[in-house]
Amino acid sequence: MAEKKKEIGTGFITEVDRYLYNNGRHYEIYEKLGAHPKTYEGKDGMYFAVWAPHAEQAGVAGDFNGWNPDTTPMELLADSGIWEAFVPGVGVGELYKFAITTKSGKILFKADPYAAQGEYRPQTASVTADLSGFKWKDGPWLEKRKANALLEGPVSIYEVHLGSWKKKSREEKDGFYTYVEAAHELADYISEMGYTHVELMGIAEHPYDGSWGYQVTGYFAPTSRYGTPEEFMYFVDYMHRKGIGVILDWVPAHFPRDAHGLADFDGEACYEYADPRKGEHPDWGTKVFDYSKSEVSNFLIANALYWVEKFHVDGLRVDAVASMLYLDYGRDNGNWVPNSRGGNENLEAIEFFKHLNSVMKERGNGAMVIAEESTAWPKVTGEPKEDGLGFTFKWNMGWMHDFLEYMKLDPYFRKFNHDKMTFGLSYFTSEKYILVLSHDEVVHLKCSMINKMPGLLEDKFSNLKLGYTFMLGHPGKKLLFMGQDFGQFHEWDEKTALDWYLADEPLGKELKEYVSDLLHLYKKHPALYENDYDWNGFSWVNANDSEHSIFSFIRYGKNGKNNLLFVLNFTPVAYPDFRVGVPKRGNFTLVLNESHGLYKRGEKAPVFRSAQKEWDGQEYSFAYSLPAYGAAVFRF
Repeated sequence: MAEKKKEIGTGFITEVDRYLYNNGRHYEIYEKLGAHPKTYEGKDGMYFAVWAPHAEQAGVAGDFNGWNPDTTPMELLADSGIWEAFVPGVGVGELYKFAITTKSGKILFKADPYAAQGEYRPQTASVTADLSGFKWKDGPWLEKRKANALLEGPVSIYEVHLGSWKKKSREEKDGFYTYVEAAHELADYISEMGYTHVELMGIAEHPYDGSWGYQVTGYFAPTSRYGTPEEFMYFVDYMHRKGIGVILDWVPAHFPRDAHGLADFDGEACYEYADPRKGEHPDWGTKVFDYSKSEVSNFLIANALYWVEKFHVDGLRVDAVASMLYLDYGRDNGNWVPNSRGGNENLEAIEFFKHLNSVMKERGNGAMVIAEESTAWPKVTGEPKEDGLGFTFKWNMGWMHDFLEYMKLDPYFRKFNHDKMTFGLSYFTSEKYILVLSHDEVVHLKCSMINKMPGLLEDKFSNLKLGYTFMLGHPGKKLLFMGQDFGQFHEWDEKTALDWYLADEPLGKELKEYVSDLLHLYKKHPALYENDYDWNGFSWVNANDSEHSIFSFIRYGKNGKNNLLFVLNFTPVAYPDFRVGVPKRGNFTLVLNESHGLYKRGEKAPVFRSAQKEWDGQEYSFAYSLPAYGAAVFRF
């Protein structure tokens, strides 16, 4: 019988661990690297491990040793680039950093890339943590999610920046809501409005508020701005118990240069490409992950799984996908490196996405992965085995751009831009799209959503209600940024809370109630979501009435019942006897319009009966009064 091979070092990181990690397949590497409470040789303490392949020496520095790394040196594990140390007596809640000695002899004090908790900014230390004690109560939600067919279900997302959604009147931590406080108030608001999911901007630890969380230094740490990892677990658990999904923004495209972060981690390019033509984003002043390194892609894929498996999140929205796919993204000629085939595609990033999405599909328990991808890259939501990238959904940036350009126009000029509203309906089946009106559309002098609208104040609100109705009827899942649903006037500012008093003023309250009606209509009627990516789910009645800027179309459910007819008038001209063509004889019940909102149980909704009179190329039609900026949805 062969003698069992003795593990080197403490044995916490095994030869199998090192093999999997060095081959990019250790999906729980966060359980090994970082800081973890352990018992070793009969003593309780903290186990530390860090990947620093170019380091001459590594040590742990913290309050427990007076920040003197010489007292706590780390041992290099052979053939891995991993350094480890066990420190007796160190418990949870201790500050620490890794002290990395470079080949030049310089000592770099780096935050732990795998830390589960970070210090509150502007301090930059990591904090020892233990995630094992939280008692989850969301089992039924996770079982339901696993069985849920996302593509055929309702997805209406409320995008939130926690630091500026609301503020507390207290000086502590700039008045930020805690995760626990936010959970209760957000869940109430989301439930009242009718959204299905909340998407959180910038939850991973980051040093600069103005980056909105898109320049990350602590990929495994929920930001301490709002509390501890356990409190963030409470946030997700509470949302699930209230029937609300949680999506996180996730940033595998780049990372900042901050001295305590990932940049030149061990004195050389470690997490980033060594060639600055690949390893730096000139537009953003950030570093680009080197997806060709197994350990780097493993870091990111394990991080994605960490949020899903450890924190039970329901999806990740992947930021800046185009910047990862194109080697010449944001770079001038001569300042980028072609791939091995001479093209501008980042072949390593493509393989990374295929790997990420394949693993997530296998292990994610029904969690979604969403691409913020702004180009015409093919098959973003296609299957990897068919050369697709494998994302669940893709943000429809083209629709957003055309829609907003149209909505900004004086109604007189809309007739000359009719195709901006119809074009998106020529390609809606090409990807699994989410229609988005996100934070990016209400910053940097782009105006708030209400201030994009033309006309006087009441016209602005009428236009916005009409635009949201078109968005609801258009195939694809939905996303609205906070404040857009009640007519926030000033542009979004991460330093300032939303002007919630506007939601109680007449026009703001009316808009908020109307958006809520749209969201509840959406969830109630499968015709609005179960055929989102199928030509059988949509047909035009009249796509060509540019002279009057009126659009009419039908959304169909799978069972052919409770179909919905939309008629939308994008001008201030009323038509007292407007006639619309329909495909069949029968009753058409008004379920929502611009002045009444949603007809609810107990209210007598108007019913119109079609007659055999050809109109709009249809055999049947009926007439009703279409107001200025009128929006009407009929069930049949």
